[in-house]
Amino acid sequence: MVLRLAFMGTPDFAVPTLAELIAQGHDIAAVYSQPPRPAGRGMALEPGPVHKFAESAKLPVRTPLSLKNADEQAAFTALDLDAAIVVAYGLLLPKAILDAPRLGCFNLHGSLLPRWRGAAPIQRAVMASDAETGVMVMRMDEGLDTGPVLMAERVPVGRKTSGELASELSRLGADLMVRALGALERGAVTPQPQAEDGVTYAKKILKDEARIEWSKSALEVDGHIRGLSPFPGAWTEVNGERLKVLYAEPAPGNGRPGITLDDALTVACGDGAVRLRKVQRAGGKAMEADALLKGFAVPRGTQLV
Repeated sequence: MVLRLAFMGTPDFAVPTLAELIAQGHDIAAVYSQPPRPAGRGMALEPGPVHKFAESAKLPVRTPLSLKNADEQAAFTALDLDAAIVVAYGLLLPKAILDAPRLGCFNLHGSLLPRWRGAAPIQRAVMASDAETGVMVMRMDEGLDTGPVLMAERVPVGRKTSGELASELSRLGADLMVRALGALERGAVTPQPQAEDGVTYAKKILKDEARIEWSKSALEVDGHIRGLSPFPGAWTEVNGERLKVLYAEPAPGNGRPGITLDDALTVACGDGAVRLRKVQRAGGKAMEADALLKGFAVPRGTQLV
């Protein structure tokens, strides 16, 4: 059945869900996205990925700074929606917004709730070396990712970076959202309350936590690097130069934390070691560590800080 929907999302992660809703023939009455932000060398205002995609699909786009004022809430209510679909939108939805659609507002969240409620669930799952994570479709309430769950899909984390995992979950989540909406409309699914145990919060990634702490174990350093790859990128200093580390692997060896154990960027941690595999110099492009070492020697015994 065709549903009249509002879609609310901003980054790349949300685009596949919007695309799938369009492909399924749903009536997208409006797309809500964060306002354009300054970007690039000229700092010109640039729309986000969802905004750009919606415009290319000839959909009306709204970019309010807030949904708390009465005029914005009245404009939303006037859409006469069956449901609102929310994927990494970035604004809190007041009760008046949550209550406006006939079926409610539904969020696609990138974790296995109640683990990793909040802003950065995919990054935090990788940084914590979780064995698995997933996506869930949740009916939204006034809490922070506390609403009842309609459907879920699980995936192993393995050796994926947060970027690789986000790409996988965004595609999986698009299909999950379509299935959940269909089941909801048919009365074939009953939202289930989240478990009261196992609640954790995925706080926003801050710039000052991107620096690698070599005193931590190799397992923690490895998770930290993959969790922040590709953005913002974990980093360390080598001979006074900042070096982003986009991928590494646990390796045999021990030594003073941050010291290189060979000429191939194997670095000692508080327990064990990691071998740096993909790196990026300041102002440069990402490259394999072997390529870096051809023009930027980091001999055994170099102290990374």
